[in-house]
Amino acid sequence: MTPALKAGARRGRLAFLTVTCLLTLVFAGLGLWQLQRRSWKLDLIARVEARVHAVPVVAPGPAEWPEIDAAVHEYRRVVLRGRYLDVPATLTLAVTERGPGFWVLAPLRAEDGFTVLVNRGFVPEDRQMSGEPRPVAGQEARVVGLLRLTEPGGGFLRSNDPGGGRWYSRDVAAIAEARGLAPVAPYFVDADAESEPGPLPQGGMTQVGFRNTHLVYALTWFVLALMSAAAGVHLVRNRDEETPAA
Repeated sequence: MTPALKAGARRGRLAFLTVTCLLTLVFAGLGLWQLQRRSWKLDLIARVEARVHAVPVVAPGPAEWPEIDAAVHEYRRVVLRGRYLDVPATLTLAVTERGPGFWVLAPLRAEDGFTVLVNRGFVPEDRQMSGEPRPVAGQEARVVGLLRLTEPGGGFLRSNDPGGGRWYSRDVAAIAEARGLAPVAPYFVDADAESEPGPLPQGGMTQVGFRNTHLVYALTWFVLALMSAAAGVHLVRNRDEETPAA
């Protein structure tokens, strides 16, 4: 092998070794990040599990609205007392264990004077509010359920269409504007099965399960890191074992 070829081979090995070292670091970093995400997800699951079974507290009023935060308030069990307004319910697209359908959101005026959108529950697609059990105007209600944060914009890869009456997410501000409601809480409440026993709408169908596959992803990244490191070690050993050409 000529000196030029040897120099080219050394540069090629060095470049390959550099790449394998970089990939090893990147893959290892991604694996560690997934472990951190897993720790965060397990903490979230534990917090939500504790909240959904806690004694209900009074739903936050206007003075508390600026401080509402997902980490502190989401899925907190709350209680509301007030009267339903004589306003048509808003149907938002839903996909549940019972199949596709709609969530039924109705405005409730709390005793303290503010309005909260209450997700009264689920209605199957083929029963799309035929004979909807709308709350009677002024009907007193006590609602226990889970506090949920607004879902602005839309969902299911589609934007909400207030003008057309098509809602793909529970966008509190947009629904309030479309219905002429104010002041409205920046959250909605998923009524539980005791508050809305059904048959339609059926309460207590909040999905509180969280997909947790971070450990699988972490192991995948760590395996890739080991493979990259092994490739680099193999290259170094082969270089050390090379016999100079005669």
